[in-house]
Amino acid sequence: MKALSLTLSFIFLLIFTSTVRCQEIREDRNIIRVLTYNILHGATTKRDNDLDIVAKVINDLKPDLVALQEVDLRTNRAQKRDINTELALKTGMSSIFAKAVDFDGGEYGQSLFSRWTFLKTGKIELPGSPDKEPRIAATATIILPAGDTIRLLGTHMDHLEKSPDRLAQARKINSFIEKNTIPTILAGDLNDVPGSEAIGILESMWISTYDKVAPEPTFPSNAPEKKIDYIMFYPANRWKILEKEVLCHKIASDHCAYFVVLELLAEKRF
Repeated sequence: MKALSLTLSFIFLLIFTSTVRCQEIREDRNIIRVLTYNILHGATTKRDNDLDIVAKVINDLKPDLVALQEVDLRTNRAQKRDINTELALKTGMSSIFAKAVDFDGGEYGQSLFSRWTFLKTGKIELPGSPDKEPRIAATATIILPAGDTIRLLGTHMDHLEKSPDRLAQARKINSFIEKNTIPTILAGDLNDVPGSEAIGILESMWISTYDKVAPEPTFPSNAPEKKIDYIMFYPANRWKILEKEVLCHKIASDHCAYFVVLELLAEKRF
């Protein structure tokens, strides 16, 4: 009986140790919840500027990183409100606003949100014709809780059909990672569909997260018919896709939110 008791105790200890060890491994994994969302300059499809609806879409998904497009800063149409700061407060996240253009008595551009501290932020001016809306990519370097460094690019490319500017913008975004050794996420409204020339340019360097056999549409939110919102990553060997979801709220925006859970993999050293 004593021997049996010792054996059972030993087995229990092995199981307990294994469970703790597995739990530690799970906790050490770099799991990153990423959201891209074109928020219709905070207006909602009812044009009532109800940011609580927009914030709820974000909060329900519990993202760690967010790229927002069409963000107004104290414009007349936004009733002089700071959409970036209001949404940051409603979601409890750190944020930066990057201006693309002066507009309607204020500014218009993009925001990046993060659960973690921004180490460095910036803006890339994207090429475009002088008579068209200026386009940018907002950038942020972020240190994860485990100590790894990543970058986030949020962008909103030209919307005109068969736009040569969009092709040039895709090439400019690619140039950002040509000599980049830091794992990077690209998120935004790219205003083109899978299989198009612009998306092909980006996918020559970036890895997309959508299902290429059956891409789930993201626009318009009331009856989605085409995919124009994306999350991509670079390099391929540093990232793993765990989950992906398209969430369409008919009131919050005319775009659906596109959400992906990624794992940052350890760098292989030879």
